[in-house]
Amino acid sequence: MTETITIKNQKPSSNFHWKCKHTWRRSAKNTAWCLLGCSIGDFGTILFFQLTGIPWPTLSIMILAIINGIITSIILETIVLSRQMIIIKAFKTAIGMSLISMISMEVAMNTVDWIIMGGAKLTLWVIPLMLLAGFLTPWPYNYYRLKKYNIACH
Repeated sequence: MTETITIKNQKPSSNFHWKCKHTWRRSAKNTAWCLLGCSIGDFGTILFFQLTGIPWPTLSIMILAIINGIITSIILETIVLSRQMIIIKAFKTAIGMSLISMISMEVAMNTVDWIIMGGAKLTLWVIPLMLLAGFLTPWPYNYYRLKKYNIACH
């Protein structure tokens, strides 16, 4: 499903550019998989606190949502990669993915929620905006890594 390749000690490409349509499509696919994994943990955490009414501060809920989003993204990627390689290698590859990309995705989603809803709250109309921000924020970085190093970060 995703095309993740781990290459150590590979030199970056010297002819980097932002114009490769194939790389944009591939990086979009990788970003979408990451978004799916991240949003499961993130939305699940926010929804849990929203439904239970546990009186945690918004920032604490959002930090926990970010952590859970990263964890579920790693789990999903491990499952996807386990179809291509042994499970331990799939897990190590998933752990080695770009945390910069995942954290930026999570922060963007939670920032949109906070700005629009005033806290950690989900509604059907804010979720697409959160997903859009979560997709667009790391996408150029994912393209950059894929193009420059010929590796996928998700």
